[in-house]
Amino acid sequence: MTRSTSTHRAHAGAGTAGRSASVSSASAGAVSAALLDAVRLRLAESGAEPTITGVAAALRAQGRPYGDTEVLEIVRELRAEMVGAGPLDRLLSDPEVTDVLVNGPREVWVDRGHGLQRARDVKFTDEPSVRRLAQRLAHTAGRRLDDARPWTDARLPQGVRLHAVLPPVAVGGTLISLRVSRPRPFTLEELVASGSLTNWGAGLLQALVRARVAYLVSGGTGTGKTTLLAALLGLVPTSERLVVVEDSAELQPDHPHLVRLEGRPPNQEGVGGIDLRDLVRQALRMRPDRLVVGEVRGSEVLDLLAALNTGHEGGCGTVHANAAVDVPARLEALAATAGLGRAALHSQLAAALDAVVHLVRAPGGQRRVAEVCVLERGADGLVTALPAVRFPAAGGQEPGPGWPRLAERCGGLRAPWARPK
Repeated sequence: MTRSTSTHRAHAGAGTAGRSASVSSASAGAVSAALLDAVRLRLAESGAEPTITGVAAALRAQGRPYGDTEVLEIVRELRAEMVGAGPLDRLLSDPEVTDVLVNGPREVWVDRGHGLQRARDVKFTDEPSVRRLAQRLAHTAGRRLDDARPWTDARLPQGVRLHAVLPPVAVGGTLISLRVSRPRPFTLEELVASGSLTNWGAGLLQALVRARVAYLVSGGTGTGKTTLLAALLGLVPTSERLVVVEDSAELQPDHPHLVRLEGRPPNQEGVGGIDLRDLVRQALRMRPDRLVVGEVRGSEVLDLLAALNTGHEGGCGTVHANAAVDVPARLEALAATAGLGRAALHSQLAAALDAVVHLVRAPGGQRRVAEVCVLERGADGLVTALPAVRFPAAGGQEPGPGWPRLAERCGGLRAPWARPK
């Protein structure tokens, strides 16, 4: 409200107080619901597209004496409300923004890679306007969001991942979470430059991909698992075919032969849903050189492990875990949801996966690779994650007990701590 209102007052005379009040109430993120509905109706009746020209014409048709400057400002706000993300458009267009979180009409948070910060200059008019935006974004993504189904998880056409929850499930008001995808994936060189990885660590991951090691990228929420996985997939030889399976498509690796499958939730009647287990099975019939599961989060772990045990080397994916050593237990819990026993899961795991690349996020927002572990089966038949290389926050790298096995698996990679013979 501040920017357009102050601009108007600077140019308005004493005899135009009525017009000033009208513009103040309808610009800079405070477009009235009545005006917005009127413009929408006008466009619908005329069949016009919500272009700048069409919205401006519909606005003038309301018979209100707006000047050119005010019309342009209100057109921008109306278009953001109608085809964009409303007050959030400016944040989503910022190339540094990774996450936008709406906790209420006047509580918007943004992450530019350095942790969450309050976006105090971004506000909604009221709670209904937040709800309308959430429902419109969900509708744009082909998802249902209403009182009968008060939450949704979807990918917007521009690649932004949406999660929204309506009251009363969301106590106090509608909640919106937006995860912004980068227009192009990061390269390992860029991750090194940002401090996420050491130069030698980048070489290790390149060797891991080149040797067709089956691995998982683990970490907590927002640690950069998808970012790192996309960078690693970009290293796969162009002669190989990648088949990527995701619940909500986010991975966009720079690779010329990429096939993507995306899950689908049930419709209003509770039918028509397609889960990751179905997609993994379909992916195996599509001649994949490398099978990728964007995020292992349920019973699809069984099909992934089965696939990796039937000649599909170099498969990979991501999984939520607090530490690399927790990954076997995490997979065990996921497999239990599909009825697979502990012993059977560990037998499959020992033969299917070779390594875990774990990411952490510092309190200040810095994301980095913390360690690489190898999976090893003990005398009791259970698989454990054995640290092979640690990357301390202070820099450099340190060997772990699993290094000899990882070095052998990666083709005899030489370590910086090894003494020359």
